[in-house]
Amino acid sequence: MQRSSLLTLAMGVSLVTSFWGQSTAMAADAASLKVIAVQSSAAGQADSSLDAVVEAVRQTTLSTQVAGAVVALRVKAGDQVKAGQELLRIDARAAQQGVVGSTAQVEAAQAQLAVASQELARQKQLLQKQYISQAAFERAQAQWDAAKAQVKALQAQTQAAQTQSGFFIVNAPYAGVVSDVQVTLGDMAMPGRALITLHDPSALRVTAAVPQAMLASVGAQPKAVRYELPGVAGHSTPQVPQQVQVLPSVDPVTHTGQVRLGLPAGIEGLAPGMFARVWLPGAVNGKSLAPRLYLPASAIVRRAEMTGVYVINAQGQPSLRQVRLGQTSGDRVEVLSGLRADDKVAAEPQLAAAVR
Repeated sequence: MQRSSLLTLAMGVSLVTSFWGQSTAMAADAASLKVIAVQSSAAGQADSSLDAVVEAVRQTTLSTQVAGAVVALRVKAGDQVKAGQELLRIDARAAQQGVVGSTAQVEAAQAQLAVASQELARQKQLLQKQYISQAAFERAQAQWDAAKAQVKALQAQTQAAQTQSGFFIVNAPYAGVVSDVQVTLGDMAMPGRALITLHDPSALRVTAAVPQAMLASVGAQPKAVRYELPGVAGHSTPQVPQQVQVLPSVDPVTHTGQVRLGLPAGIEGLAPGMFARVWLPGAVNGKSLAPRLYLPASAIVRRAEMTGVYVINAQGQPSLRQVRLGQTSGDRVEVLSGLRADDKVAAEPQLAAAVR
């Protein structure tokens, strides 16, 4: 009996010790969490950035108006070309035969016109001597008119065939660089099918899709807009554009407007399609906007359709709170709602989730 009581007492002490140890461990886990403060940008500060892309002001996708096999390909991607230079040739044998046939028809019609002219002159002389009637002369006149009209019609048909034969050669509309060649030798060219893409490297711009709420700020402070070309020497930090253009329409699906920034000529290594970044001002007509809140992207928790962060309360305990995110700027994410400027957030959400 005494031995049983001692065993029960020992088990109780063990349970109390175990509970106290677990509580102490949990408290230690909560206390050891790395906490970060919500970052707040100054009202009106130009620190909002958007992803953008480099575009060519003048870029053309060339196609043809006729169908045929590609029999000659003069260029490849990356080649520099001059205005009017031949880029591609399509099989034009059938068209050339059509030109030859039309030319022969014109010659035959001209021979018929010559005969009709001689007959008309003869009939005119006979009419003057009153050897034929007026009706006979008018028939000769009608035959001459018909022969002349036939010559004009066939000449127009021949000119059209000659013009169409020129469609089988694709020339460069301006001096530039070949961006892409979409066909190879033997491919069938069709009207409207892309053959070669050409751009002018001397005129490039940066284009960004800007949320409609920020368009007024850009329009009011165009001189505050900056662009950045990561990885491009001399342009990897915010730069002043040559021109800022806000297009007057907004996409009805994304509710964004297009902003174009002119780039200086001669930026080495720059090509259409490269990544860029646009920095926008944060004030409208001199009135400051509300401060923006930012968090490191690593502090964000994403579970199915829920996005949140672990907020640390006054007792040091983390609790999951849903937030709504905005634009991403580098390794920071803008928080549109769900947090206040004085909130503390767990920097490592995986560890915070394990604290009970």
